[in-house]
Amino acid sequence: MDFAFTEEQLLFKQSVIEFAQKEILPGAAERDEEARFDRDVWDKAAEFGLMGLPYPEEYGGSGASVVDTSIAGEAIGYGGCDAGFSLSWGAHVVIGGIPIWQLGTEEQKKKYLPKIASGEWISGLGLTEPEAGSDAAGLLTTADKKDGYYVLNGTKTFITNGPVGNVFVVLAKTDKEKGPAGISGFIVEKGFPGFSIGKEIHKTGNRSSPTSELIFDNAEVPAENLLGVENAGFLGVAMATLEWERSVMLAAAIGGQEIQLEECISYAKQRKQFGRPIAKFQAVQFMLADMKMWLETSRWILYKTAWNKDQGIMDTMTASLSKLYITEVSLKAARNAIQIHGGYGYTKEYAVERSYRDAQLGVLGGGTSEIQRYIIARELLA
Repeated sequence: MDFAFTEEQLLFKQSVIEFAQKEILPGAAERDEEARFDRDVWDKAAEFGLMGLPYPEEYGGSGASVVDTSIAGEAIGYGGCDAGFSLSWGAHVVIGGIPIWQLGTEEQKKKYLPKIASGEWISGLGLTEPEAGSDAAGLLTTADKKDGYYVLNGTKTFITNGPVGNVFVVLAKTDKEKGPAGISGFIVEKGFPGFSIGKEIHKTGNRSSPTSELIFDNAEVPAENLLGVENAGFLGVAMATLEWERSVMLAAAIGGQEIQLEECISYAKQRKQFGRPIAKFQAVQFMLADMKMWLETSRWILYKTAWNKDQGIMDTMTASLSKLYITEVSLKAARNAIQIHGGYGYTKEYAVERSYRDAQLGVLGGGTSEIQRYIIARELLA
């Protein structure tokens, strides 16, 4: 068993870290404060090649493996310290673009993937609804086929990249009697008749990533924009993105844990109480030890998930363990970071305050911790 990255992978990781430190890190706190998506930062990341990493070269991508794409995500999280950017990047690359790559026709791939891979178009996934979050199969948006079009009606909410997106993979019911077996996927472009962006949603954390509703009011989607097979959209999108989402989209959290730990160590060595650095106190030492343990175990379960995907292994258990563990310990680590910083950690003077707000999303979005425990238990008892 070889747990080491290759020299090429380490050099790639360092190059992404250096890019993120130069182009993403500056202004990260201000973007969070202003809840502002910065298109200039996005375009620089696209020019660097981050938007097309996993897609085949024939569609404008780099053909990177799941492991290598996860390495990039970790490096972005470490060097950029902007969880909002990481969230938008992950939603674009993974849940927006990969379903088109994995499920789309050749015509769909040629039409959409080059624009997604270049970052010219921003993508996202339209799944969650006001009454269908963790129970994604309970969505109410409908799609009725008429005269060469599917007519969509309904509302999506909490959609990452909604206000800035150009194309979305949208799930809707094509057979109301079949439950999750009656859901289809569609590629929906901004500008399609009847499709509009609803109200923008202001979040506690990840604030540089824009979020909004998507509104479908007799929206006309050409029949050729059906993604995959009719009534197989829910399972198809889940199968196409599960391990990618449970590795690439979580990788930035690991980079965030690492830079946060480094900052806490530095602070603990400098901050003095009772005549000595707080790093001398066992209580602080134990918090740092826990943070290191969580970081290393997070890294290995994430890269196991990524490696499994690269080997063609479908491992729902490990994917759910990855999602549950990494998001929960990231929140714990962020809380420790605030505790180590004391009162200063509760102010915007230090980035740990922002890290705590950002980490809370992890246990909610993409399947709550409770849903992950349900999946794990189901697999155990099968």
